[in-house]
Amino acid sequence: MNKQAWHTLPSNDTLSRLDSQATGLDTHTAQERHRTHGANRLPAPPKRNPVIRFLLHFHNILIYVLIAAAAVTALLGHWVDTSVILAVVVVNAIIGFLQEGKAEQAMEAIRQMLAPQAAVLRDGKRTTVAGEMLVPGDIVLLEAGDKVPADLRLLQAYGLQVQEAILTGESVPVDKQVEIVPAEAALGDRTNLAFSGTNVTSGQGQGVVVAIGGQTEIGRISGLLAKVDSLTTPLVEQMDMFAKWLTLFILTVAVLIFAFGYFVQHQNFSDLFMAVVGLSVAAIPAGLPAVLTITLAVGVQAMARRNAIVRRLPAIETIGAVSVICSDKTGTLTRNEMMVAALAGGAGLFRVAGEGYAPHGTIAPDNAPHNPQPVADTQPLLQLMGLTALLCNDAELKQHETLWRVEGDPMEGALLAFAAKTGLDVSQQRQQWARVAVIPFDSRHKFMASLHHHAQTQTTRVFLKGAPEHLLAMCHHQHNARGETAPLDADFWHVQAEDIAAQGQRVLALAVRTLPTRQTTLEHADVQTDVVFLGLVGLIDPPRPEAIAAVADCHRAGIRVKMITGDHAATAAAIGKQIGLQHPNKVLTGGELDMLDEAELAMTVLRTDIFARTTPEHKLRLVTALQEHGMTVAMTGDGVNDAPALKRADAGIAMGQKGSEAAKEAAELVLADDNFASIAAAVREGRTVYDNIRKVISWTLPTNAGEAAVIILALLFGMMLPITPIQILWVNMITAVTLGIALAFEPTEANTMQRPPRPRHEPLLGGALVWQISLVSLLFVAGVFGIYLYAQDQGYSVELARTMAMNTLVVMEIAYLFFIRNMYSTSLSWEAVRGTKVVWISIIVVAVAQLAITYVPLFQSIFATQAVSFADNVLIFGVGVALFVLIELEKQMRLRLQGS
Repeated sequence: MNKQAWHTLPSNDTLSRLDSQATGLDTHTAQERHRTHGANRLPAPPKRNPVIRFLLHFHNILIYVLIAAAAVTALLGHWVDTSVILAVVVVNAIIGFLQEGKAEQAMEAIRQMLAPQAAVLRDGKRTTVAGEMLVPGDIVLLEAGDKVPADLRLLQAYGLQVQEAILTGESVPVDKQVEIVPAEAALGDRTNLAFSGTNVTSGQGQGVVVAIGGQTEIGRISGLLAKVDSLTTPLVEQMDMFAKWLTLFILTVAVLIFAFGYFVQHQNFSDLFMAVVGLSVAAIPAGLPAVLTITLAVGVQAMARRNAIVRRLPAIETIGAVSVICSDKTGTLTRNEMMVAALAGGAGLFRVAGEGYAPHGTIAPDNAPHNPQPVADTQPLLQLMGLTALLCNDAELKQHETLWRVEGDPMEGALLAFAAKTGLDVSQQRQQWARVAVIPFDSRHKFMASLHHHAQTQTTRVFLKGAPEHLLAMCHHQHNARGETAPLDADFWHVQAEDIAAQGQRVLALAVRTLPTRQTTLEHADVQTDVVFLGLVGLIDPPRPEAIAAVADCHRAGIRVKMITGDHAATAAAIGKQIGLQHPNKVLTGGELDMLDEAELAMTVLRTDIFARTTPEHKLRLVTALQEHGMTVAMTGDGVNDAPALKRADAGIAMGQKGSEAAKEAAELVLADDNFASIAAAVREGRTVYDNIRKVISWTLPTNAGEAAVIILALLFGMMLPITPIQILWVNMITAVTLGIALAFEPTEANTMQRPPRPRHEPLLGGALVWQISLVSLLFVAGVFGIYLYAQDQGYSVELARTMAMNTLVVMEIAYLFFIRNMYSTSLSWEAVRGTKVVWISIIVVAVAQLAITYVPLFQSIFATQAVSFADNVLIFGVGVALFVLIELEKQMRLRLQGS
């Protein structure tokens, strides 16, 4: 049957068609259906063929030039040269291919990890199962705070309200009921259905599963958004443009050099061509694409360790450039765990301390010093309030290792923790006070009442909790600190409720009625008289301590943080003040946002850091307004309707735990823990990755330019090449896959989060880098030719002179590596010299490889090398030290001039 027609069937017919019953499925039937229908999980997007992924690593203009050079050398019969060129190309492709899959693997792992839990009836008993184990016909129990785990046809609804903004964009929760709905009803009007991925905001209900996985409504929409356009970042665009112009420049120079050598100097065609191939290989940074990919992939792994899953490699560079972060509040800046923070009773105001749902903490007068002793045992009223919070409650607190979790309404979980803090034993009290009847919470009367009988004292009481205005209207008396009854001062309590609400807390009232005789039923008429008001509790979702520190880190890094939430303005302002937002007293609501035109919004968005009662559509407007000011915007989102804003943002960040698959598909990053601190950590890692990319480029281009300059100079002056083409190929391959890659693993520099965000369109080749390329190229030419001419002057053979020149080139590249590791600080420190484990492994690999081709006879015959004496090796090492000293002195002078 078409799932869209379930809303037109009566409940009994729905159960009949699904071959189910109100007591749920039995375990055997559920297992059989799971094998038939599969897991209740949204299908993963299609993956690219591994062969295609591998071949795409050759899709680069720089690689095309090398492949063409390999083809020509093969035609000329220079098979060794052909093999080395192809080895360079293939090694780069293999490295890039192996690293590319890291992000997809991480995303697949989180897809498996984030399956929600569901409370179901199996074998007639309530049990909790993994959401992916649900099958059609399962009976699911819904309570406030639950995420609906599949599409359900509702069978029972008691004050049930569901937030469906991720599907419909409506910010107001939808009242649910069980009666049939017309067939033509729009999605938002199908009030007898609860859709997968939506959230229960209040009430209770039961529903039968009618669709799972990709067959759900959210699964259908996710499928439409599964193909998201690939991200293009300034770095990617700059690298593409740079590669094209660099290739054109190198080929032009190569053609001119070849023409000059052949037509003017009349050199041998074959030798000249190989020299020009050597020039092209020396100048083309063939390993750069692979090393950049590896640098990004290393960043992927670093971010994954910080709970930020990167879905597209270039997004790492973007997140490091953000200048403003627009964050959700609940669960991201806060713990997403309700906690009783304040009490107002006949004995005065109290503050409640603790952490999350843990049933441990203190209750003390509001004006008491910090770290007070619990006073509940001296306040009978507080224990009576705790007993009411405990018994008029359907939730359960359970400990998983060291963490406490709530099964049921998060607010009721917080009340259980509060009851424990008053000194009550939750399990013991529930056993002594047997529940006899209950009036469930309903959106119309806005309270819940439960009838309990104490077996030992034979006492019968009704315990109530609900909205203050409704409970105050039902009461005429109140309890004082000694537990005595006094006339109700309603005006006083209204003021107290307003004061607590002004602190951003959700206010709940507690009351009790003692019945003279035992009864087994509870009607609304039973709570219309003799109800005694106990007091108020203030609940809040407290900010994460790590989020407070992360916001401060962002501010120091020049990054604005803005909170965008659907919560009330007062709550948002309270949390904004606690986490340290820059303008916590100014809040713009969604309604006020709608009244602003684009020009007014563009001005207001700079002065406002808190936006409350917003819809996903508001997020898109805010992103656009911020980008018009030239800002690089990171945006968080969790719903299907957040996808436009996530796409529009420079860095879309989806919530891994509460986010829809559609949001994850539209985003570049997914937070595994929905924690703002993970966003700040991702920014730090993104800046580190960009710094390392700059280091890779700043190391690769000057060294390649130096190699090319040596060959160009030799060809122009008709000299014998100081380094042969095959030796150039060898140096490029061995250093690119070692020294170049080592820079990808550089740690975060000390001042990374003290620097302002880099400009949005900062050029890849700035004036400083162009100057560095020129200076280092000149020093490379001087070093290589100096050693080569020294060897000739000593009467060494051509092979030995070239061997010394090649080893000098490698030593200078190692020296330059130590210099480039510290772009923003001195390299003359123990930390800089000590380096990292990866740096020293790379140097050892290069050293061993150079020793092999210098001293092993087999490699000597391939690369035309000869053994170098110890004294000459010391001289070569000295050239590297001289290079390091010269460029470090130049950097220090440049930094001092910039600082003055």
